[in-house]
Amino acid sequence: MTGLDTFGRTVDRPAAPVGAMEQEMDRRPSDSSGGSHVKLRKELGLVEGVAVILGIIIGSGIFISPVGVLQECGSVGMSLVVWTLCGVLSMIGALCYAELGTTIPKSGGDYAYILEAFGPLPAFLFLWDANLIFVPTTNAIMGLTFGNYVLQPFFPNCDVNSASVRLLAAAAICILTFVNCYNVKVTARLQNVFMVTKVSALLLVIIVGLVVLCMGKGQSFDNAFVGMKTDPGQIAVSFYSGIFSYAGWNYLNFMTEELRDPYRNLPRSIYLSLPLVTCIYVLANVSYLMVLSPAEMLASDAIAVTFANKTLGVMAWIMPLFVAFSAFGGLSVHIMTSSRLCFIGARHGHFPMALCSVQMQHYTPAPALAYLGLLSLVYLCTSDIFALINYASFIESSFILCSICGLLYLRWKDPHRERPIKVNILVPVVFLLICGFLVFMPLYVKPVEVGMGILITFTGVPAYMVFVYWKKKPAWALRAIARFNVFTQKLFLAVKEE
Repeated sequence: MTGLDTFGRTVDRPAAPVGAMEQEMDRRPSDSSGGSHVKLRKELGLVEGVAVILGIIIGSGIFISPVGVLQECGSVGMSLVVWTLCGVLSMIGALCYAELGTTIPKSGGDYAYILEAFGPLPAFLFLWDANLIFVPTTNAIMGLTFGNYVLQPFFPNCDVNSASVRLLAAAAICILTFVNCYNVKVTARLQNVFMVTKVSALLLVIIVGLVVLCMGKGQSFDNAFVGMKTDPGQIAVSFYSGIFSYAGWNYLNFMTEELRDPYRNLPRSIYLSLPLVTCIYVLANVSYLMVLSPAEMLASDAIAVTFANKTLGVMAWIMPLFVAFSAFGGLSVHIMTSSRLCFIGARHGHFPMALCSVQMQHYTPAPALAYLGLLSLVYLCTSDIFALINYASFIESSFILCSICGLLYLRWKDPHRERPIKVNILVPVVFLLICGFLVFMPLYVKPVEVGMGILITFTGVPAYMVFVYWKKKPAWALRAIARFNVFTQKLFLAVKEE
């Protein structure tokens, strides 16, 4: 006799095996009941993997975060140290995630690793925070940056209207959500185009900075460490803006099951991307400081535009155009990767079944994409980008810390498990210590932001108990959930991923 579970599934129907998507993911022949099994396809190779990582990392952060880093550090020299250390930290973390991604070759990134190591409740809390805080927050930040840079050339001598920025950000999120629903291959190809604009914008900044250096300028570096803040908590907070700019080095792990030959392409994509990004970011910050004084940087809402206005003359309009395309491309790839997190969570029963459905015509997780798109629009109610960064960075750093703890725990619990990539034990230990410093030291510097993050995390506990752990729900509740799932699947012409 069949019944309904928490999210409207029939209990006598076996769930899709966890490794089902590790096979070639294409449309299967119709079964005897007339239905068809639809899966996401393996359409990402090494080039697409590098483009995904670069597309997320080189998004909006490098064009807004230098202000936040300098503001918290208090000195030019320390800000460059923070940018360099953030790159090194990201590389160390990427080495750990290369091991995690090849040891647990499942989509979902941190969610899959925390689930494997610590069980369903911690994994659900990660999913809860990801969908309530750092995924839609990051989408909102990228959208706001896009809107701000698009409008800057039209308002050279006055502040940009915040409502107009939010409207443009909302339009960008809606358009890119639709494109991601339409075709993964089209989105991946767009990343190759956007990657050129991202790198071009930063190379332009670097080249101009080198020219200024050759002209003997660069007074910002006189007494570079004067005014440096020494409080450990303040230093930890200064890392948040830098870490936000590097955020995304672990996002390809969300799409492991859509990578061709993930055991080779996942680590190679990481190893190619991170050193390149670190060099570009440090040189870009040096260039900013070659042209702008610390006071000019702190007073700027769009640092790349201020930089261009001071150096490029009549061609200054090209910089906001490049930056806008960069933020637009970063938003596109972030929408693509983060939707897989929601998709995988629904597959494991932690979100409604409808969110792990695949659009039948285009093989995309359209319900999950639409759901995250709506949440991202909610976060556009504020235009305080730096407050959003603090919220997102603290929560994401906390769960990265949990994933590294999971790596060490699995090393102890299951030492004989096959590990195609196995880093020296000192690498995750060092990363764990640094992450611990970044997570716990800001507790007294930014108590409101940290406290809100912790509070939102713990609201996930009763949600887990009611929607996941509690199986014997009233019949009316199960029927309502089942109707919601059916309605959503019909709305998106989707079927459950098998």
